[in-house]
Amino acid sequence: MSNAITATHFNFPGQNNVYIGKVRDVYTIHNKFLVMVVSDRISAFDVVLPKGIPFKGQVLNQIAAKALDATLDIVPNWKIAVPDPMVTIGRFCEPFKVEMVIRGYLSGHAWREYKAGKRSICGVLMPEGMKENDKFPQPIITPTTKAVIGHDEDISKEEIISLGLVSKTDYEMLEKYTLAIFNRGSEIAAQKGLILVDTKYEFGKAEDVIYLIDEIHTPDSSRYFYADGYTERQLKGEKQKQLSKEFVREWLMENGFQGQEGEKVPEMTDEFIQQVSERYIELYENITGDKFIRADVSNVVARVEKNISECLNTL
Repeated sequence: MSNAITATHFNFPGQNNVYIGKVRDVYTIHNKFLVMVVSDRISAFDVVLPKGIPFKGQVLNQIAAKALDATLDIVPNWKIAVPDPMVTIGRFCEPFKVEMVIRGYLSGHAWREYKAGKRSICGVLMPEGMKENDKFPQPIITPTTKAVIGHDEDISKEEIISLGLVSKTDYEMLEKYTLAIFNRGSEIAAQKGLILVDTKYEFGKAEDVIYLIDEIHTPDSSRYFYADGYTERQLKGEKQKQLSKEFVREWLMENGFQGQEGEKVPEMTDEFIQQVSERYIELYENITGDKFIRADVSNVVARVEKNISECLNTL
């Protein structure tokens, strides 16, 4: 569908570098600014699917922008401007080599480790007698390394400090920020009838100041449950109702695709793409409590390029 951005090939004055991620295209300008274009690409099972989802990039970018603004009193962040619904321009920071994962509930990777008999993750003890999706007595921080290639790996606070990935002083500050941002995100989610289950934060440094970088509290970086009925579902041992892109993974699995070698991505019909787009808009409205306003996508690539260029001229 032509109204979705699946690739960008911009060349801005002072451009030093371009990084193409699974979803984001990040342009470095004068080693001073980052231009992050949140594309409409969608990935699952570590595979970028062949077609884009209209408005997905706008949804993720605008949720992240709101969440960064809502935590600015806790920690400075990289965001300088949002010149386009799909773009954030921010301060270039040297990223720390770890991601700060924080978990309020026993879900996902932590649950898989627990089910396998482990009672410690990243050096943090987990209580006995827990079930999947039970709430931890206190949120736990389970950092990972940031892999350039392949998967991130669990790592403990002690290993991070002893390996010199982050200094002890900086790491303790990252822990403090992580807990405070998660508490704020949980409060905001509760006001919308949601539970912030787990999430990840990335931090960087510029001129010896720690900044919160990248996206936060989006459905791509965080897991949410619906609060209504959570307790009843736990008591009955039922699955929790999630607010995430899990429905895309389920559709792929139903159609015989789990990212394994030799498997073919099922055909993404216009009808399916439209359904996914509507679900992302629903995610936006649930997470923010605001009505989603569709941007003009009649010539989306030209719109994005123009808005970025005009903003860069003012910085």
